[in-house]
Amino acid sequence: MSSQPASNPSPAPAPAPSSNASFLTSPAVRALIGISAAVVFLQLTVHGDVPRWLAFDSNQLPRKWFAAFTYMFAHVNVWHLIANMYGLFLFGPRVEQAFGARKFAWFYVLCGLGGVVFDMLFTRGTLIGSSAAVFGVMLAYAIQWPDDEMYLFFIVPLRVRTMVASLVVFNLVYGIATTGDNGGTNLGYFAHIGGIFAAYIYMRVALTSGLDQVRQRVTNLPDADEPPRAIPRNLPRRERGDEVDDIVAKSKAIAAKRTLSLTPPRGRRAEQKSDELNRVLDKISQHGIDSLTNEERKVLEEMSRRLKDGG
Repeated sequence: MSSQPASNPSPAPAPAPSSNASFLTSPAVRALIGISAAVVFLQLTVHGDVPRWLAFDSNQLPRKWFAAFTYMFAHVNVWHLIANMYGLFLFGPRVEQAFGARKFAWFYVLCGLGGVVFDMLFTRGTLIGSSAAVFGVMLAYAIQWPDDEMYLFFIVPLRVRTMVASLVVFNLVYGIATTGDNGGTNLGYFAHIGGIFAAYIYMRVALTSGLDQVRQRVTNLPDADEPPRAIPRNLPRRERGDEVDDIVAKSKAIAAKRTLSLTPPRGRRAEQKSDELNRVLDKISQHGIDSLTNEERKVLEEMSRRLKDGG
């Protein structure tokens, strides 16, 4: 995009070697380039005033409100078209692949409208060209793949984030320093910043929305940080739990086979011991080991010694 008279187009970098998207698989990029090329074709073959009809001029508002959308598809000349479309050709396919064709088309228009807003804030001149929209696409690429390497002027290797930051600074400095034919500052370059600003706001909002969706999904999952349930006081301590469990299990096994394990000469006494042990074990199951009396603990300890001795 430029303010008339047209300025020299910004240099377009070479494509990122890591990009998996292509122009042939990017319908939105193809359509945008095709529309812009068709407008220039009409300009060259039908009427030379086509760009002026489509250009945005804030002084013609609200009568020519539609120009806020049409200006980004018109260009001053063929070289202006080639510079902008080359940038879209390089950066657009991969961004479209990430966004989807329809979303990418709306994003492109949004960045172009950002250029209109900045033009109305800083100057009320005439805008023509897709530079604001293309700069927005470049920023979206830099936010998502900042470490991709491209070649400025096909020679100087730069990371995408460094290249985009350099172009932003270049547009600010050149826009302030350049003087037009009427002696005023060429603020068409600030419209480029408007496209970048619109893209930045959009990307921040999109990333925040994505994080919110992740948070909502996480909140629907079971809470893994629930506080531990209180342990009843009557349960045995952790360090003695394994030993008591072994004693209880082995004692129950012996009690179940007491008729076979007890010898006839001691039958009555063994039966009494077995009944006492069963009572102690039932009491442990119901009230915990801390509820045992000293006599009951002796019964349990005696059975434990017998088990250890193989009795």
